[in-house]
Amino acid sequence: MNDNELREVPVSSESIYDGIILHVERWQVRCPDGQMAPREIVRHNGAAAVVPVFEDGTTILVRQHRVAVDRVTLEIPAGKLDGPGEDPLDCANRELGEETGLRAGKMTLLTSLLTTPGFCTEKIAIYLATGLSQGSMHLDADEFLGLVRMPLEEAVGMVTRGEIRDGKTICGLLLAKAALDAGRVQP
Repeated sequence: MNDNELREVPVSSESIYDGIILHVERWQVRCPDGQMAPREIVRHNGAAAVVPVFEDGTTILVRQHRVAVDRVTLEIPAGKLDGPGEDPLDCANRELGEETGLRAGKMTLLTSLLTTPGFCTEKIAIYLATGLSQGSMHLDADEFLGLVRMPLEEAVGMVTRGEIRDGKTICGLLLAKAALDAGRVQP
C-alpha cells in the first residue's frame, strides 16, 4: 500500500477547547475506504529542547515536579514555543539560558520529535548544545527546578535502566551520545 492509500482526509473541524498551551478540536475525516470517522486533535505550537554537553563530557539535567504525573522528573532543558511562528532554535537558546544560565557556542539539531502523532500536533526540536559558557539563570515566575550535572554516559545509563522516562529526554540523550560518539559534533 502506498502512502496515499493510507491517508485520512480532514473534512470538517470544530473547536472544543481553547487554552493557554493547547487547543482541542473535533475533526471528521474521510478514511481510505471512504467511511467517515471522528478524530480529536490537540493543537500545540511546539517546543524546543536542549542537551547541553560540556567539554568534559558532562551534561546538565533539570529536576522538576510534573503535576500531571505527580512525580519529580529528570529532563533536558526545554520549553514551548512562544507562538507558531517562533524559530525553535531561538526557543532552544532562550530555554537553555532561562533554566541553566548556559549559553551555547554551537547548537546542532538532532531531530524534530513528533511526541504523540495519534492525536497531537506537538513537535519538539531537540538540539545538542556545545561550546558552553556560564551565565545566570532567569526562571519563569512559576518555574521551580534543580540542576543535576553528570557524565552524559551516566545519563544514558539512567535511560537504559528506565530511571529517566521523559520521551524528549530519552531521545535527546541517546541522539546526543550517538552524534558525539560518531564524531559528527565535538563537545
